[in-house]
Amino acid sequence: FPVTILYAGTTIGVGMLALPIATGPAGFVPSISIYFLCWVFMLCTGLLLLEVCLWMPKDANLITMAQKLFGPFGKALCWGVYLFLFVTVMIAHVAGGGEVLQDIIGLSMPPWAYAVLYVILFSPVVYLGTNSVDRLNACLFAGVIITYILFVAFSHSYTNFSLLKRADWPKAFLALPVLFTAFTYQVIIPTLMTYMERNVKKVRLAIILGTSIPLIVYLIWEFLILSILPYSTLVEAKALGQNAVQPLKDLTGHLALFQIGKAFAFFTLTTSYIALALAFLDFLSDGLKIHKRGMKKVFLCLLVFVPPTIIAIINPNLFLTALSYAGGYSCAILFGLFPPLMVWIGRYRKKYKEERQLFGGRVLLSILIFFILIELFIQIFHGTLNWI
Repeated sequence: FPVTILYAGTTIGVGMLALPIATGPAGFVPSISIYFLCWVFMLCTGLLLLEVCLWMPKDANLITMAQKLFGPFGKALCWGVYLFLFVTVMIAHVAGGGEVLQDIIGLSMPPWAYAVLYVILFSPVVYLGTNSVDRLNACLFAGVIITYILFVAFSHSYTNFSLLKRADWPKAFLALPVLFTAFTYQVIIPTLMTYMERNVKKVRLAIILGTSIPLIVYLIWEFLILSILPYSTLVEAKALGQNAVQPLKDLTGHLALFQIGKAFAFFTLTTSYIALALAFLDFLSDGLKIHKRGMKKVFLCLLVFVPPTIIAIINPNLFLTALSYAGGYSCAILFGLFPPLMVWIGRYRKKYKEERQLFGGRVLLSILIFFILIELFIQIFHGTLNWI
């Protein structure tokens, strides 16, 4: 159960706050349809990555996997893409966490001070290791559930079902980058394989349950936000790079609802922040071949926390942009494209014989690869149009 919660906590994070803003312009039915599509896809790639973990030595992370299956070029590509993901996602967490902390505390401090305070509060937990993160994550996830239930209870009276009728299907696919970020949990699989002593049955069950919980939570969250906020408000919030909480205060004027929303935002941000930071720490330890002991571990923690914090301080309005780039490129390549390619090479070229974690053979692997290539094309094409 704790591992299931850690998967769910890793998934339900910073991306959730951006989902209604990113998908809202498409309408409710197109949005939930693309939700299901992304959930199925990310569940498949997670199970494929679990299969890859079985072929690798203990404590191996994505760098080792890429090197063994793709060679030196694959290792270099994995390094570059993973570091880009690390920086963009951590920037989004620090920027969002500092903003939420500022709303909660309310003291007259500069925004950068709240961002630094947010990092100082939670970085020691990551330094202490998986057990500490696991315990704190369970407490934070309880906060997520409690504030989520309160949010549903307080917000349902503001719903307007007529707002759910509009549909613009093409815009749903433009939200794929943020959706990939919101459904990303694969980053924690190598770490938890070690933590669970490579008990593949328990890890597989935790993946299935841990990804199903966020899907249900996301669907209810999407329904509530899209039935409260009109189309014009969603478009404006997207242009301003806001999360879904701030527009609620401006539209409803309900202070209690806003306070619950702030608490919910804090818990969702922090559950994924500490889990992702832990995964990045293990990644750097594996990639740089630095043991997580003493001053070497302090050095790794500085690499994990300092650069994203500096960037978030310099430009605090990168919340939605950072999530879009993280999902559209990094998550798509690392956790969408890499797992089926790795399994293809492992199964059919290197002839690894470990138990398969996903049915379908070459046909399913081809479908998964084709889907992610379409997403990457959409991201590149849409990004090019934005630059022009």
